[in-house]
Amino acid sequence: MTPFDLPEKITSEEQLDEVMSCGSPDLVRMMKEITGDIIILGCAGKIGVQLAMAAVNAVAKAGGKNRVIGVSRFSDETIKEKMEAFGAETIKCDLLNRDLVGKLPKVYNVIFMAGRKFGTSGSEDLTWAMNTVVPANVAQHFKDSRIVAFSTGNVYDLSPVCGAMPTEDDITDPRGGYAQSALGRERIFEYFSNLNKTPVCIIRLNYAIDLRYGVLRDIGTRVFDGQPVDLSTGHVNVMWQGDVINQSILCLEHCSCPANIINMTGPETASVRYIAGEFGRIFGKKVDFISQESPTALLNNASKAAKLFGYPRVPLLQMIEWVAHWIEQGGASLDKPTHFEVRDGKF
Repeated sequence: MTPFDLPEKITSEEQLDEVMSCGSPDLVRMMKEITGDIIILGCAGKIGVQLAMAAVNAVAKAGGKNRVIGVSRFSDETIKEKMEAFGAETIKCDLLNRDLVGKLPKVYNVIFMAGRKFGTSGSEDLTWAMNTVVPANVAQHFKDSRIVAFSTGNVYDLSPVCGAMPTEDDITDPRGGYAQSALGRERIFEYFSNLNKTPVCIIRLNYAIDLRYGVLRDIGTRVFDGQPVDLSTGHVNVMWQGDVINQSILCLEHCSCPANIINMTGPETASVRYIAGEFGRIFGKKVDFISQESPTALLNNASKAAKLFGYPRVPLLQMIEWVAHWIEQGGASLDKPTHFEVRDGKF
């Protein structure tokens, strides 16, 4: 399929992978020019497998020979097998173990996706270790590489819905242990970037949309099941995960020292009430709400990313329609709610 040949519906996980991993012409162009292989650390999470697939596909379309290497503990062996089947190499590694990290191949292009969010409350020590110790291990081992590191828009405080959304130049003021540790992750990469002159790009992402999880899946499922939709956080930014993948790999061209920070999300401040109403229209169901919209929400100004990469290719309404059909047909769920409505930072 071409980058803009979007299907009316997505009916299988195989088709979902295909749509997610269809890179833009810019991504193929980058793969023609790129020096060195690509290693994806923490690749077995919600985005990493499809990101690896997109990288493999783009290298193939570019006629390149660059290896794509996925690194994870691979507690689920089927993920490892899937990645190898589509052409990625895999390495089992616990990134908390500094000695094991020291044995990884010193690949020039690094995409760092490891981290911990859910289950933070009650195991704060592990969250901080995953979000700060692991980056330190990685940044030291790959000091001669360039590193794209995933972070989160949670490092910002809640913003006025009717005001200016935070840009990369605004102060960070994270709420709760997870967001604080995520900022710690950024600071570790910034420190080692400055110390070793390592080019780094930090991505502050919220929220990626898959059909099996994400803010739209959370809202759509509640409407489909006849459950009320909580409006206490009444506005969100969302972005199709395929667009996130495409832009994230392209961030390899935008690493710098000091570290370059890029907000990544969709262009709209989307109303939860509107989103729920669209699901209700598609499902033919009445939508019930609880609470009222708060004047603030976790929002993110991604105009810098739009200037660099263009607007996301998949618009909001297309995402809603895809998610609605997926729910109606009983499509798979990762059973990982985003908790986007949480306002105190406790996950």
